[in-house]
This record gives sequence, structure tokens and C-alpha cells, in this order.
Amino acid sequence: MKKYLYCVLLFAVTSVICLAAGYALTRYQVRQEQGMEDTMIETETVNPLDNRAAVGQESITPVVETPPEKEFYLVSEAGFLLVFSRDQSTICLYTHIPVTDFPEEERARLMEGIWFPTMMDVYHYLESYTS
Repeated sequence: MKKYLYCVLLFAVTSVICLAAGYALTRYQVRQEQGMEDTMIETETVNPLDNRAAVGQESITPVVETPPEKEFYLVSEAGFLLVFSRDQSTICLYTHIPVTDFPEEERARLMEGIWFPTMMDVYHYLESYTS
């Protein structure tokens, strides 16, 4: 009977240790994902051709927007991918994604650098190769 009690106790202790380790690992991963505070998120915009007047104004002249310039530069440095802003000196995002996760032809493009108009395009590109 004592033998069974020791086995049950050993099983319970091992289970608690495994659950605690799993909880700690997932908590650490969630904390790492919350570090993207300075990223730009694409939001809904007002249509510039909409002619509704604001209070106190007689009419609104539509503003024709120029197409957005390429704003983000994805490049491989020291074996990992970094996202730079338009000036190519300010780092917007450390991806911690190794360039070895990409096919050979994409590695060559990443060594030269790839321009993206929005941060969402960068995320979509990275997701298509890392998923």
C-alpha cells in the first residue's frame, strides 16, 4: 500500500512541476509579444472626396492625396531581420527572426533590403514566410 501512495505522490508532484513550467513559458511568450508598442497600426481614414461640411464651414475643398511613399525598410543584419523607418537609420522593429528561415532567393533580397509602404505589409510578408 505504501508503494502505491509513493507512486501517486510522485505523479502529483511531477504534474504540478510540469504545469508550473508550462504556465511560466506561456507567460514569458505573452510578455514578449506585448513589446510592440511603437508600431503603427493601419486605421480607417476619411474619404477626402466626401463633401460634407463641418459645423461653421460652408464647404470643404477635397484634398487629393499623393500616394504614400515607401516608409519601411526590411533588411537582414547580423543574421536577423530588422525593420527601419524611411531614413534607414531608425530601427522600428527588432524581429528576432533568423534569415536562415527564408528560402535562398529571399535571403538575397533581404540582404539588399526590401521596401514596404506600411508596417502591415511588413507583418504580412513576415507571416507568409514564418507560418
